[in-house]
Amino acid sequence: MVRTVLFGTPAFAVPTLERLIGSDHDVAAVVTQPDRRRGRGQRVAASPVKHVALGHRLPVLQPERMTDQDFVTALEALEPDVGVVAAYGKLLPDRLLELPDQGMVNVHASLLPKYRGAAPIHRAIMAGERETGITIIRLVKEMDAGPMLRSAPCPIAPDDTSETVGQTLALLGAGLLLAVVDDLAAGRSTARPQDHSQATFAPRLSREDGVIDWHKAAVDIHNQVRGLHPWPHAFSYLNGSRYTILRSAVVECPEAGRCTHPGEIVEAARDRLIVAAGGGTALSLDELQPEGKRPLPTRAFLAGHRLKQGDAFGQNVA
Repeated sequence: MVRTVLFGTPAFAVPTLERLIGSDHDVAAVVTQPDRRRGRGQRVAASPVKHVALGHRLPVLQPERMTDQDFVTALEALEPDVGVVAAYGKLLPDRLLELPDQGMVNVHASLLPKYRGAAPIHRAIMAGERETGITIIRLVKEMDAGPMLRSAPCPIAPDDTSETVGQTLALLGAGLLLAVVDDLAAGRSTARPQDHSQATFAPRLSREDGVIDWHKAAVDIHNQVRGLHPWPHAFSYLNGSRYTILRSAVVECPEAGRCTHPGEIVEAARDRLIVAAGGGTALSLDELQPEGKRPLPTRAFLAGHRLKQGDAFGQNVA
């Protein structure tokens, strides 16, 4: 049996915590970020990981800073064999990396060394990747650069979003992590170094990542829409108003030679809203959300918005 402490915050980490709780190993405590204001109402709420931990009556630690002495002392008193990190949301200082007897391991949502960083799922989809995966690594000082203990691939379907891929990877990662902990308990764990020359990076997302450049090819914009769902979403402006694009599809231009002005609406009727993109390509907008209002499928959106050929999406010029 291995004595573990899990560091995690969002829903991605919940399957890993649940698999550890259901295993022969001991979960001594859970470390998660402090309760934050969440959702439209901005009410203070606990993280998904905290909800699960409390449901199983596990001790929960929520330090504001990883260097808080009271937190470090409490963690030392737990005497963990292994620390498990799954989307905790903060970098761990060297003192914590060295605290567990067998070190810290991380459930990372990519096939390392590709997509090191805070947003590996989103960046992979935005780049049009057809495959991603999970890699369990030992944590070292350099971000996501530690030796690899296990990995497993996962396909990305053409219409997958970061949300759907994240759900699949969360389950895959939970099983893979448990196998690693079993290996550590049995003394059969082996690690292989990453090829650092092949590393790519997945920086943290910002709202600016959502701005649609209609001069890009339709497939690139579609990947942006998928990759930024469920946050921060891709968006564009039309007649001074902002619209979030929730679902899209790459389509043939409905009229030969018509898709020559990126951002221009080339068809707006019934359940079809087709917009020209770069290189003569076209994108169907299948679900949109006007700012401050509910999401609408295309037919309902067009029923309430009088759009016509020649209107154009683009930057906010209001």
